[in-house]
Amino acid sequence: MFYFLVNISANAEWKQNGVTVAGGHGEGRATNQLYSPHGLFVHDDQTVVIADWRNHRIVQWKNGDTTNGQVVAGGKGQGRGLNQLNGPTDVLIDKETDSLIICDQGNRRVVRWPRRSGTTQGELLIDNIYCYGLAMDEQRYLYVSDTGKHEVRRYQLGEENGTVVAGGNGQGDGLKQLNGPAYLFVDRQQNVYVSDYSNHRVMKWNKDAKEGIVLAGGQGYGNVLTQLDRPNGLFVDALRTLYVVDSGNHHVMRWTRGAKRGTVIVGGNGRGPGANQFHVPIGLSFDRHGNLFVVDYNNHRVQRFSIEKDL
Repeated sequence: MFYFLVNISANAEWKQNGVTVAGGHGEGRATNQLYSPHGLFVHDDQTVVIADWRNHRIVQWKNGDTTNGQVVAGGKGQGRGLNQLNGPTDVLIDKETDSLIICDQGNRRVVRWPRRSGTTQGELLIDNIYCYGLAMDEQRYLYVSDTGKHEVRRYQLGEENGTVVAGGNGQGDGLKQLNGPAYLFVDRQQNVYVSDYSNHRVMKWNKDAKEGIVLAGGQGYGNVLTQLDRPNGLFVDALRTLYVVDSGNHHVMRWTRGAKRGTVIVGGNGRGPGANQFHVPIGLSFDRHGNLFVVDYNNHRVQRFSIEKDL
């Protein structure tokens, strides 16, 4: 996730029926389809860029055109070539260079792919990393979660080794540990927020901290409002309110600063294909207006939930 400031009221509400802005035509590889999508990035102009996991490609869907997407990286079949991807799980746009940065998970690498037209392959940034989630801060440091080493590292672009900024003390549920870190968010102070997937919690690691703080969950997996079940995509707004996809419970939750329990803001109507339902949601993002975008993995679509303007 790329950091930008979004001001959302602490009691804001969203329309409960989502609008499909990408996919929604069943699983497949046609230009109007997605196949088990994962992470996403919403650009300033509301173009949505999606890691289309089982199609081994990155696709973008422009605002206002929900009919067809455009392949902007990969799409040449599963493989290790620099013109190929293998199960990408996350993507962001580096605005400085107008390029995509992609977690190419199946190839255990992070690659950069210029967005200019005519680009046919990417370049290797980081190798031998079982990456899952990506984030970039305002200084253009890149943050990558490593589900193999149960840690998050920060890299200067072009650097190979990076610095551990969360976890790195083996697999576990201690405050110094992570267990399958998934998606990331980084704020202006370079504090790192991690969806600690297999610990069913969201952690915050303050800059230079040696251990994390539990912000949400951490009470075992379950479906009461003090718990999470396999958290994934996350976002933190200007009020430090946390928004997190609760994948196992098929909804998105909001945890206000210091709260011991969350509230469900969209979903929560059982598992299904309805406009007010999800079937294993994964990715999450907001646009600058506070509209919510959610990747709906098993429904092979991205849903947009409009913020109610009168709050």
